[in-house]
Amino acid sequence: MIVELEKIGKYEFVAEPFHCDFSGRMFLGHLGNQMLNAADFHSTDRGFGMKYLMTIQRSWVLSRLAIEMSEMPGQHERYAVETWVESAMRFFTSRNFRVSGADGKVYGYGRSIWAMIDTETRQPTDIYAIDDGAIDNWIVADKPCPIEKGGRVKVSGNAGFVRSIDVHYNDIDINGHVNSVKYIEHVLDLWDIGWYREHRLKRFEIAYVAEAYQGDQLRFYREQTAENEYSVRLAKIEKMRGVEVEVCRCKAMFA
Repeated sequence: MIVELEKIGKYEFVAEPFHCDFSGRMFLGHLGNQMLNAADFHSTDRGFGMKYLMTIQRSWVLSRLAIEMSEMPGQHERYAVETWVESAMRFFTSRNFRVSGADGKVYGYGRSIWAMIDTETRQPTDIYAIDDGAIDNWIVADKPCPIEKGGRVKVSGNAGFVRSIDVHYNDIDINGHVNSVKYIEHVLDLWDIGWYREHRLKRFEIAYVAEAYQGDQLRFYREQTAENEYSVRLAKIEKMRGVEVEVCRCKAMFA
């Protein structure tokens, strides 16, 4: 029997207690993981997911992610992540997310940009070369995603060094580099629990610039750009030359 798939995918999850912080609300990092899971489920079911791409030495790589939440799901709550492809170009595609509760309450939205790379050369490759550009069959250009797109995060030379960490086994994903969400978790650890007792993270943006690998050292630079708004730059120490190479930039906005 042939099942006709919808263009928009909807996937249900549960906010397990060990996915929640001291307040009983989900960690943003874990919600980010579930968004990426939803993206994988959606693309795999429609023929352009990682399961197929890995057989032809291709992979999706997250380039930008913005998540804006009015509230996070609480422990034991069932919630759903909807996802759809908003647009596609030769080397990049945009994918959106909507997070809602079992009662239909909308918790927030996400916007993301993805590149397809050759896993051997690590260079961008033509998305439309996959199944004669069939990704166009799944584009939903008219579904609202009422949050701003992630912009260019500006970090001045005045950003102060906060800390450095070494990259270890648990940071690495199937592509062999630091997992996209691990960066988010490490950045959010720049503020202590006391800060989070007084502030709620309402929006987080990240733009990826370069890959980091096990054995690299990540260095974090932070500056305040407005009230309750901070920009963070991550760099790694390139071992061969002993110089810093920028890895990603983030913006965190609190309420």
